[in-house]
Amino acid sequence: MTWDDLDAHLDRVPGTVSAYVGRLDAPPTWTRHPDAAHYAASTMKVAVLAALHRAAEAGELDLDAPVPVVNEFDSAQPGAPRFSCAQPYDNDDAVWDRLGGTATLRWLADRMIVRSSNLATNVVLGHVGLPAVADVWASTGARTSVTGRGIEDFAAREAGITNTVTAADLAALLGALASGASTAGPIASPAACTAMLDVLFAQEHREDLAAGLPEGTRIAHKNGWVRGVRHGVGVVLPDDAPPYVIAVCTTTDPDDGIADDACLLIADVSARVWAARHRL
Repeated sequence: MTWDDLDAHLDRVPGTVSAYVGRLDAPPTWTRHPDAAHYAASTMKVAVLAALHRAAEAGELDLDAPVPVVNEFDSAQPGAPRFSCAQPYDNDDAVWDRLGGTATLRWLADRMIVRSSNLATNVVLGHVGLPAVADVWASTGARTSVTGRGIEDFAAREAGITNTVTAADLAALLGALASGASTAGPIASPAACTAMLDVLFAQEHREDLAAGLPEGTRIAHKNGWVRGVRHGVGVVLPDDAPPYVIAVCTTTDPDDGIADDACLLIADVSARVWAARHRL
């Protein structure tokens, strides 16, 4: 396989498929529309995770202190009523079982990543704030990606406030966590980066990037999906080659049936990159 072959293969996929592949701390080996903007889906949760750990390091909050688990949040749209999450659209009943009680921010952040809980995300986001997430994106040199609102903040969405990512920005964020460095210096302390990577290694949704790797391969990753959108970003640690970062973002027409195959598509790209790992 050549990278031109992979591009030609993806050219036949309706919609937009973006990708970024390369070793850590090195220019990318292969990119495809790396700066194309996609709706973020749950990939924005990695930036929220980083903002949480940065706030903890700054002494602004305690990761192990219990906080109320609520389901009412301030909208990013000024003057809009508060909004709530809907349990049927979440992926983690464990967080909903705590509703009305308490949980630590560390536990909520874990559920936000490993099970992609929307409720946990909004609770964490309520404690760190959107400006702190914006600072994370800025620290990685993101040129397009933005986290403008919480999940299911429909008033903000209708007002044009959204969450966007690019393959290049997602790769920069995961690369910064894995290497401890970003364009503006360390994204967090080595201990915090290690803690965040441990959470990403524990990811339980493994049907896209991870599915393209041999069983047992270590990958710290996060995916995200809504109708017509499927993304995956991760750092892969082969036993026989240097670590590499891979980000694949797909946006297709939700009614053309391609979305049903997006997991297989991302897994296929992941497998092809794995086969080329010694040439990255």
